[in-house]
Amino acid sequence: MPRDLPLANNASIPELDVVQIPHEIRHGAIHGALSTRDIGQAMIIIAPHNPLPLLREIAARDEEFAVEYLSEGPDAWRIQFTRTA
Repeated sequence: MPRDLPLANNASIPELDVVQIPHEIRHGAIHGALSTRDIGQAMIIIAPHNPLPLLREIAARDEEFAVEYLSEGPDAWRIQFTRTA
């Protein structure tokens, strides 16, 4: 499987600050946003903690995402998800 997939049309990577989303719907909103990504497209989430439960949910999806930590705390984690399949 190819690595380092380019973004479609060399578009900038959208960022989603999940702190702005009510906690009750946060994971659903993130999954919805990830569903908009085509193979090779990425999205960055900004979270107030290391989102390990969310990462397990994403790993269980039918689509596959490469996960890259761009920054880790202490106040914010920036994680890039690139759809690979």
